Amino acid sequence: MVKKDYDVIIVGSGPAGLTASIYAIRSNLKTLVIAGTTPGGQLMLTTDVEDYPGFPGGIQGPELMQKMREQAALLKVDFLDENVTKVDVKSEVKKVYVEKDEYKCKALIIATGASAKWLGIKSEQRLIGRGVSACATCDGYFFKDKDVTVIGGGDTALREVLFLAKICKNVTVIHRRDQLRAQKVLQDRAFTAKNIDFIWNSEVEEFLGKEKLDAVKIKDVKTGKTSEIKCEGSFVAIGHTPNTKFLEGTGIKLHGPGYIEVRDTVKTNVEGVFASGDVHDYRYMQAVTAASAGCMAAMEADTYIENLKHKE
Repeated sequence: MVKKDYDVIIVGSGPAGLTASIYAIRSNLKTLVIAGTTPGGQLMLTTDVEDYPGFPGGIQGPELMQKMREQAALLKVDFLDENVTKVDVKSEVKKVYVEKDEYKCKALIIATGASAKWLGIKSEQRLIGRGVSACATCDGYFFKDKDVTVIGGGDTALREVLFLAKICKNVTVIHRRDQLRAQKVLQDRAFTAKNIDFIWNSEVEEFLGKEKLDAVKIKDVKTGKTSEIKCEGSFVAIGHTPNTKFLEGTGIKLHGPGYIEVRDTVKTNVEGVFASGDVHDYRYMQAVTAASAGCMAAMEADTYIENLKHKE
């Protein structure tokens, strides 16, 4: 049964949030995870996960998240599958709101992650996990020695491109402009690679394929002419949006497009408030690094609460 007062409240239930909950409850802290109405984070959209330690044969993303949640639940972590609407961190007692319901805690861990930006076309959603992806380091190995496309022209896209070029047969970059927006050093590396091609002034109109991706249909934005590019994998790399809208006006420092600013790895500018995972990490964005940050956030929360006891 969900109570109203906790030592630690964790907002988010991806690898960062669930790992934080396991470490917090094992530190004998009363722990609540407010998991969201669609729990599990981005791994719920991932099929085969082969880069998470401990699963030599790979594991399905949703299954990995379910195992993490089961482990936390067995340790008596409380769960609430609702969305947080606002938080109040102005005093020592932190308040977390789900609509009109108020929950209190001594330490707050924010692990709401970041959502990949998608193109928003119908065929895209149908083929996610079947050739369409938003994470090259997660899924690129499945397309070893195969032809793939990458959509985008910023830093995110070029990093994906350079990673894929090491393992794929050929990488075709599809960009809606006639020049890239990425850092010059990334552009130079991409332009000198022998297996990277560029298609300029073009947008993806449709992902083609029934059971899996077969090709992408593109349109030249200047001429209106359409064409198809055969490929087995296509990576949408137009950036991510951190899930921090509910933190606006709280005093918790954000930067860039809304990532939480941290110091000493997981500490925010507000005492007793910690961040873990993709909600602050816009560089690595891996399940294993998110889990690591969740561990650190829980340990920092435990230290913070212990210090509160001594202060009292």
